[in-house]
Amino acid sequence: MKNSCIASVLMLLMAIGATAQKQEVFAPDGKAINGYDAVAFFEESKAVKGFDSLTYQYKDVQWLFSSKTNLETFKANPAHYIPQYGGYCAYGTAEGHKAPTQTDTWTIVNDKLYFNYNMKVKQSWLKDQPALIQKADRQWPVVKQQE
Repeated sequence: MKNSCIASVLMLLMAIGATAQKQEVFAPDGKAINGYDAVAFFEESKAVKGFDSLTYQYKDVQWLFSSKTNLETFKANPAHYIPQYGGYCAYGTAEGHKAPTQTDTWTIVNDKLYFNYNMKVKQSWLKDQPALIQKADRQWPVVKQQE
């Protein structure tokens, strides 16, 4: 009986770990885009920090907003505002892996939000965006399943 309980607990812990590791949205501390307002990138053309008092749960993470208007705009169409590849590095996704991102690396291409690992990677990304976007779009279904 004791061994079966231990085995059950271990299986449960492994399942929880596998779920946590396969996070579809890059969200350090459970906050998407490091706590920045997803709508502001589109509406204000800049990175604007969101408030803990204006949050919305979507895709198992918290999205923060700088205004009630932006929160309501996001809620009406979250798929439009969430960053591509869950906010993981677009260049890294094109290369077949998940990589964290920095908020200041953002770009909007064809009305879609992208982030990169750092400014150096962003410069590489900018050199061939159309081809890298096509490649990342093909890779994302597999990449998003990675740890």
